[in-house]
Amino acid sequence: MNKSGLGAALRELRESSGLEAKAVARGAAMSRSKLSKIENGNATPSVTDVDCILRAVGVSDEVKLEYMAAARQAATEVTAWRLIRRLGYSRKQQQVQALESQTTLLCLFQPSLIPGLLQTPEYVRAVFARRNLTDVQLERAVGARLARQTVLYSEGKQFRFIITESVLRWLVVPPLVMVGQLDRLISVSRLPNVDIRVVALSTPQVDFPGHSFSIKDVRTVTVETVHAETVVPDPRDVALYVSKFDGFSRTALVGDEMRAAIECVRDELLRKQETG
Repeated sequence: MNKSGLGAALRELRESSGLEAKAVARGAAMSRSKLSKIENGNATPSVTDVDCILRAVGVSDEVKLEYMAAARQAATEVTAWRLIRRLGYSRKQQQVQALESQTTLLCLFQPSLIPGLLQTPEYVRAVFARRNLTDVQLERAVGARLARQTVLYSEGKQFRFIITESVLRWLVVPPLVMVGQLDRLISVSRLPNVDIRVVALSTPQVDFPGHSFSIKDVRTVTVETVHAETVVPDPRDVALYVSKFDGFSRTALVGDEMRAAIECVRDELLRKQETG
């Protein structure tokens, strides 16, 4: 299967399943018109698009491997945030949720914000409030992100989060609200399938944080930059991110030591409020 024929092949797959286009589009968290453009060869599907469509159609692992391999033959995909905004942040969150539901191992490195899956409702709202959304758009985006968090309690899934200490101190929300956010980190870290690590500012490092990224099943990497989201499918590039993640994992605080560090920051915030 070559790249140019991928859209037609996806259409044939959908038709053979007996599903209508609108049902697959809804299941893939995309518009009916976008699915039509993909199936008719007027738009090249991204790795994320193909993954979502296959999930919506419901195919065997063997078929999925074949189609995903064809999708990964495409170059690294870059989607500007202005296009994601046009799509709608709530729809984007639904797409991410669809992918996370199919991911067995998610590794996320975050030097800027609390990871979305670990955010409290107040923190989520503060993040999206900075994107100049209407009240309706804001409510939908917040609800969609919070809905994603149920995946943390799914069986057979593993989550590994690495955040820098600066994330704990960056006051995206008021101090007392941040205290609640830090308590949530401590609470979620006790889940048996969740590993949260903190890179302490006082620990000597041989690498640099750079930017946030997530690794899904050591197959693809999603990178967030100022202007765009980039999905990296090339195994050689994925390996670079895996190496970076593992490097910080070895130097980061984990377990009770990690929880003690978070509690220390939390208590500092409380003391400042009491004396302020």
